[in-house]
Amino acid sequence: MAANRIVFVAFAIEDERQRDFLKGQSLHPRAPYEFTDMSVKEAYDSGWKEKVRTRIRRSDGVIVLVSKNSLTSSGQKWEIECAKEEGKKIRGIWAYSNDRTSLAGISTVAWSDTNISNFIDSL
Repeated sequence: MAANRIVFVAFAIEDERQRDFLKGQSLHPRAPYEFTDMSVKEAYDSGWKEKVRTRIRRSDGVIVLVSKNSLTSSGQKWEIECAKEEGKKIRGIWAYSNDRTSLAGISTVAWSDTNISNFIDSL
């Protein structure tokens, strides 16, 4: 397992439980990866874009939890654009096994230990 990486997780607020599950999964002793979650835990009232940009800049890469909710999440769309502007490596992970939503410009793979650890190891 590679050294702990700092990862920003971009997700639609409706998929918050999946973000929590992803973080929890990384803490399990059998997990082949670990990362420091830099995602936003609560909505910022003002200046949120500057605060998020700072977190993305400090991250080694960005995981985008992709679902049908992503299509209407303006915050997640902005986070993805910010990550691209900052030149961060991005990996889409489908948030649900029965949802294969496609986001333009995001290479998305199934949620699996192998896919997640391969991305984190590549950072």
